[in-house]
Parts: sequence; structure tokens; C-alpha cells
Amino acid sequence: MSSVPTHVHETVDDHLTAIEREADVAVALAVARGSRAWGAVSPDSDYDVGFVYVPTDLRRYAHLEGVTEGIDEDRGAFEYQGWDVRTFARLLADSNESAIDLLRSPIRYRTAYDPADLRAYIRRTYNPIDLYHTWRGIATSNYRKYVSHHLVRSDDAVVPILESDGDAYTVETDAGTRTIPVDDERFTETRTEPTVKRNLMIARAAMSARYLRETGERGSHELPALAFETFLREQAPAVFDAERIDRARDLLERKRAGDGDSEIGDAVGRAFAHPAREIDPAIHARDGPETDRLDVFIDDLLAAVQ
Repeated sequence: MSSVPTHVHETVDDHLTAIEREADVAVALAVARGSRAWGAVSPDSDYDVGFVYVPTDLRRYAHLEGVTEGIDEDRGAFEYQGWDVRTFARLLADSNESAIDLLRSPIRYRTAYDPADLRAYIRRTYNPIDLYHTWRGIATSNYRKYVSHHLVRSDDAVVPILESDGDAYTVETDAGTRTIPVDDERFTETRTEPTVKRNLMIARAAMSARYLRETGERGSHELPALAFETFLREQAPAVFDAERIDRARDLLERKRAGDGDSEIGDAVGRAFAHPAREIDPAIHARDGPETDRLDVFIDDLLAAVQ
């Protein structure tokens, strides 16, 4: 079980109390997000906190001004992202990856509401195809932004670079390859950031998407463990070869050791970072959590802070 020092818990509690007072809300659940939640914390990692809140006066949901759906605050080394309870319920109904992971975080700062039953229900009912496309999107977008050597056209189209000789680029297009002069003002070469932590983010997302698809095609749709080390040790061997797992584990260990900002090039591979765009809905799509059942859990959450 992951943990943080007592003084961190105290600081987070003080910050949440201030947020409650300033926004006139009650925090029902607050947990660690990001690298601390999935086990990639390094000596210089900040503290990301996710929370669910309820307006102190529920009548605000009927008022014209309504309730703020989200609260984002940066307090130095501590960053807070909160959802009001109705927004949180909507995200769970849509099998939102961030909302699901909030329920799964091993580090809890506030637990007026115990999420155990809700977490178990979501694990049984989430829609796999939604999570697949989320993880695929994380992998491909971060590969394009931080690792892939590419040009960006003036209309924001991305064109991967295959070769460059100083005078022209040979690029990949949907129709094959083409040559673009380096002085073509319609295109700008990107400045990539192929660091350990960026490669790790891409590797984790791509492996999660591919694992969910593969296990789904075997009939189980196993949810990858939130703790990446646990996933690599206990689940990944069923789908990936030892070389792929070792490569991901090396990235994780380097990130933990404080080497996250070191540039290492492409440690994932373009093909692996791009899971298939199309997957069979007949196999991978489910109805997702039932609204009526979620409402029961939300009633419990409201009761915990009223």
C-alpha cells in the first residue's frame, strides 16, 4: 500500500478545509492522483489530489447560477482537481478513466464516503471500449507531441518525418511518402521531448489499451491494475513478451530514481504506441453503469457529508 508522510496528510487536509470554506462545499472523498497513485513517484514529484465535493446547500442545484462542476487549484507543490458529485456521477456513467482511477487510488486523504462498494460496481460494469479509446488516445497523442519526429502544417495537421537531409524532409502521408523542402513556410518542425517520463506515460497507456483489448478477445476484459509495477508483474506476462515488460519496468525504475527528465529518444516504438484505431464493438462495447444504480451510490455519498 502506498503512503505519504503525516505532514503531507495534514497539509492536504488544511488545503481541502480552505477549499470547502471558500467554495461553500463539503469534500466527501479525496485521494492521490497521478504518479503517486500508480506508483511512479520520484523525489521531485508534486502532490496531485483529486476529490469529490457536495455543495453545502443542495438547493444550489436548482438555482439559476447552479453549482460549479469543477474546482482546480494550484497551491505550490500541491495541485487539486475536484468534481461536484453530479459531474462525478456523469463521468462514471461514461466510464471515464480519471473518475474510475479516483475510486482506485491507494492513497486517501479524505474518506467521509467509503468508495469500496461503488468501486466494485464500476469494475463490474464499466464499458471497455470507452477505456480502450481513452488509453489509445493518451498513447498516440503523447507520442506525437513528445517523441515522434514530425512536421506540423499551418492547419495543425501532423506529418511524421521519415528522413531529413538538411534540404528536405521525407514524410509519411496517408497516400504514401512525399518530400517537403525545409524552407516550406507551411510546415514547422516540432521540438520533441522524448524523456523517460514521457516514454513511460506512452508505454503505460499503450500497454493498458492493448491488454484490455487482448483480454477482452479472450472473454474477460481484465482491468489493468492501477499500480503499474503490479500490472507488469502480475498481468502483463499474459499478453506481452519479456522484452516489452523489461523495457517498461526500466522506464518505471528510472522515473522513480529521479531520472524522469533525461532524454532517451524513442523507447516505445511508433507501431506499439499506436494501438488499432478500430476495435469490434460486438466484443468490446457494453452498456456501462446503470443510471439508477449510480443514483443509489450518490445518495450514500450525499448522506456521508450532510
